[in-house]
Amino acid sequence: MNLCDIREVRALLGRHGFHFSKSLGQNFLVADWVPRQIAEAGGGDQTCGVLEVGPGIGCLTRELCQQAAKVVSVELDPALPPVLAETMAGAGNFTLISGDILRLDVPALVEEHFRGLTPLVCANLPYNVASPVLKALVEAKRFRTITVMVQREVALRIAARPDTRDYGVLSVYMQYHTRPEILFDVPPECFLPAPKVTSSVIRCQVRETPAVSPACGEEFFFRTVKAAFALRRKTLCNSLCTAFGSQLGKDGVAEAIARCGLSPTVRGEALGMEAFASLADCLWGALAKK
Repeated sequence: MNLCDIREVRALLGRHGFHFSKSLGQNFLVADWVPRQIAEAGGGDQTCGVLEVGPGIGCLTRELCQQAAKVVSVELDPALPPVLAETMAGAGNFTLISGDILRLDVPALVEEHFRGLTPLVCANLPYNVASPVLKALVEAKRFRTITVMVQREVALRIAARPDTRDYGVLSVYMQYHTRPEILFDVPPECFLPAPKVTSSVIRCQVRETPAVSPACGEEFFFRTVKAAFALRRKTLCNSLCTAFGSQLGKDGVAEAIARCGLSPTVRGEALGMEAFASLADCLWGALAKK
């Protein structure tokens, strides 16, 4: 069965009485070059175990099973396991887990299924949960690379540089933990049903150590980052006051910014990783004196 032939896909879904769910962000690939290139970009081989989130009917899953020693796919939609039982029949290195990746113990899943293998992620992520899923996969601290297809706007945000429109908390978070690289775009006509947006495949090489190591620690570092983007069109000082103003006052926040050598009119989106680390440490020090 050709899982990228739109006629065969429609017949398959019809046999199982399947209906697309907008709430689950379902768009199945119907262009065979896309799953092939995603799997190749994922870099799996017989030393690897691959976690896939949202296998759909299994077109990418099949490609992954041809490359990797083992593939574990997590599917939320209870209507899809019977479909996958048909499309993945005979794939001895495939395991399907029915459930919500955001509710699963991902480190435990990796330990159970990928022992002795190098764990990777390769997936066509559902549009509506791409950001929280990426964060959950990063926080698991188990994967060498995370290669996913997401909306192009999400990929641009992940890879964005300081002082650009797309740069924000997600950019800093993903670049703190990984080295992201946008690989290629996928147009809407490659999907059934066709979405209204272009998708992009992005590969995130997980860092062995974070991009910076602020003395204040990771939790306070990201508290600072989130505060810096709280009021995007306002100055960094005004934004930081939403989180630290009650303790430091506006003058105390301004003093911390000045100690970092930053302009009093600078905005949060202008700061790179090192600047955020320096700022977080200054704020941490100022709070410690209170």
